[in-house]
Amino acid sequence: MGLFTKDIKTMNDLFVHQLQDIYYAEQQLTKALPKMASKATDPQLKQGFLTHLEETKQHVARLEEVFKMHGVAAKAVDCPAIDGIIEEADETAGEVADKAVLDAALINAAQAAEHYEIVRYGSLIAWAKQLGRNDCASVLAKTLEEEKATDKKLTTLAESKVNLRAAS
Repeated sequence: MGLFTKDIKTMNDLFVHQLQDIYYAEQQLTKALPKMASKATDPQLKQGFLTHLEETKQHVARLEEVFKMHGVAAKAVDCPAIDGIIEEADETAGEVADKAVLDAALINAAQAAEHYEIVRYGSLIAWAKQLGRNDCASVLAKTLEEEKATDKKLTTLAESKVNLRAAS
């Protein structure tokens, strides 16, 4: 089912579809983050990826909780956007020989994923509230705050040292 197909007729259909989309995305990120951590040379960046991996596993569990609360089976649908972000990160990482520049590229790739997730969770929270599902919205809000915090940490790390090292 594509995003704008006849299968999505109601706000509830859209909400469930986007839950399935972000569920897939979070599952893919649990596979991508260990690879990113293994490529990172900055110890703080490497640890950040591993820490976010554990958070991402919790995000998957929270999504399963929201599916259950909403009375639908937890199911993932392919998300070409996150697949593209991960694929681009892999390609870029494979092309960068300078390890300092590689760390900057990894941060950029991670932030692309974070920004995608922030958009999805923001919409899901708004839609859950519109559907009268404040219970679902509050669970999703916990994850949104963690995604925003991770994005901020990545920015701080990039601006405080990684980008400076890459540019020198």
